[in-house]
Amino acid sequence: MSWYRRLKIEGGIFFFTVALADRTDDLLVRHVDRLRRMYQAVHARRPFETIAICILPDHIHAVWSLPVGDKDYARRWSLIKSSFSRGLPYDATRTRSKIRKREKGLWQRRYWEHAIRDDADLARHVDYTHFNPVKHGYVSRVCDWPHSSFHRYVAKGDLPSDWGGDVKASGGEFGE
Repeated sequence: MSWYRRLKIEGGIFFFTVALADRTDDLLVRHVDRLRRMYQAVHARRPFETIAICILPDHIHAVWSLPVGDKDYARRWSLIKSSFSRGLPYDATRTRSKIRKREKGLWQRRYWEHAIRDDADLARHVDYTHFNPVKHGYVSRVCDWPHSSFHRYVAKGDLPSDWGGDVKASGGEFGE
């Protein structure tokens, strides 16, 4: 078995990509209210700041800031994933390994994390998070995707509602 080393930075800021095992599924948007409730419940028990988030059909991008003295983002993601999965139907074709580890098989076991290095890196990852629904072709404008912190940024006046433009009109793609 491979062992992956994760950065443990107390009070750090991290970018995450957490994905379903079946990347063709739309489970996360079909059950977005459930996901939000579980996310908020974990947040209440183990506080952190969500700087940016975007829930897509088969994966989530998030930028978190952990509290001073705290480096345990792994436990938070484990709680979010397991509480979301509990109560949903499971895949009858689960492997022995998934059954033994009491996994429903909804999520990929691993996820991507990136420690944010500086303000420019943070801005790039927040932009990437918000633009992702356009990148994947779900919408042509960032403002048209409902499951994103982009709308909070617009409400606060940090971004204009037409940020990211219209991909069809501009003919280009952002964030590569």
